[in-house]
Amino acid sequence: MNWDQIEGNWKEWKGKAQAKWGELTNDELDQAEGNREKIEGLIQQKYGKTKEEARKEVDSFMAS
Repeated sequence: MNWDQIEGNWKEWKGKAQAKWGELTNDELDQAEGNREKIEGLIQQKYGKTKEEARKEVDSFMAS
């Protein structure tokens, strides 16, 4: 699965993203609109992750 597919079906994937990153609110995920960079930034802020750690988590999310 590539990120374009996730972004195109974001409403469907948003619930899965919230299940994985429970500290992200619906509003934050709505504002991210499936944009990978915005989601990585939110993960960095909420979880205190580095950019690389956030990128790896998103990669793992894509693979699931």
